[in-house]
Amino acid sequence: MRIYNAPLQEMHFLLTEVFDAPSFWKTNESLSHIDMDTVSMVLEELSKFAKNVLLPLNRSGDEEGVSFSHDSQGYGKVTTPTGFKQAYDQYKDAGWIGLGATSEYGGQGFPKMVSMFQEEMMFSANQAFALYPNLALGAGLCLLESASDELKNIYLEKIYSGEWAGTMCLTEAHAGTDLGLIKTKAVPNEDGSYDITGSKIFITGGDHDFTENIIHLVLAKTPNAPAGSKGISLFLVPKYLVEKDGNDDYQLGERNAASVGSIEHKMGVKASATCVLNFDSAKGWMIGEENTGLASMFIIMNYERLAIGVQGISVTELAYQNAVAYANDRLQSRSESGIKNPDKPADALIHHADVRRMLLNAKSHAEVSRCFAMYVAKQLDIVKYSDNQ
Repeated sequence: MRIYNAPLQEMHFLLTEVFDAPSFWKTNESLSHIDMDTVSMVLEELSKFAKNVLLPLNRSGDEEGVSFSHDSQGYGKVTTPTGFKQAYDQYKDAGWIGLGATSEYGGQGFPKMVSMFQEEMMFSANQAFALYPNLALGAGLCLLESASDELKNIYLEKIYSGEWAGTMCLTEAHAGTDLGLIKTKAVPNEDGSYDITGSKIFITGGDHDFTENIIHLVLAKTPNAPAGSKGISLFLVPKYLVEKDGNDDYQLGERNAASVGSIEHKMGVKASATCVLNFDSAKGWMIGEENTGLASMFIIMNYERLAIGVQGISVTELAYQNAVAYANDRLQSRSESGIKNPDKPADALIHHADVRRMLLNAKSHAEVSRCFAMYVAKQLDIVKYSDNQ
């Protein structure tokens, strides 16, 4: 079984000795509630969850994969591997999903310098699992920056609490990365909503059994929109429509005409549901202004690009830790000292100089990459929280 122990000492060193995060937090009104003792406790608890809950599901989840079936109404549905739903509930109930989200909508308001380490631990322990909440947070950030107050009030708190999830829906089978060629249409209704019709592919977390609702952010074109990417608008299309109850709380209503058509397959992350989504006059609401959808979608796209960079660090760290364990356990040939003693049994790989060189090289890549990612995180925090504009 693979091993993983979060590199808490290295993380602590970067925060305190390299980037002096506590000083930045103390001098900033928006972050003055953050202190190193609290951060250390948060990272310690996250490391336990990553090691004890997520890591054991990594291999079994990939071997089992997600499954596709149809519900009683004929809609396609995705079931995640054994143990994933329970792990998500534990992660959600502990409040981890909204760790870095704004407190205005129920998040805990921790800076990116902390939530970046959260992402690294989750990706190291179980990439497939980590993708689900990561996409939801990206969708939440897009709504926070571009959506109307009404849409924010309806959806953001549910996303940050983990009750609802989110996706980004860009690619179509004929268009690939050339989004100016998309054919998904958005026809306006009298009530201000739109009917969204079209199909999207490669949708990470397009469906699953973690949450009762999934909020799809969908690129589409309105009638008479300009040609190419200049005519793209962005729409919020929920799996279930939302309505206000007698207590002014938002509850699920009827099923929207947005459904998963099939699941696709990704090597190494088979427990992550990558879906084809079909929208058949599904009701949606425009995010931002008409024909500005690509700019709004870039908010979540850039968030995910940063996350995938962190994912690379996570894989490097995981590979290094397991390589060290193997090098200490595997007996192979004799080291220089062992050659002088023919009766001595074979040495562990760690005793061979070239093996140690390769391991140090891998460790260096992980630590330098983590340091650069922390630099980026600090710049993001400065831009977001600094009073000096």
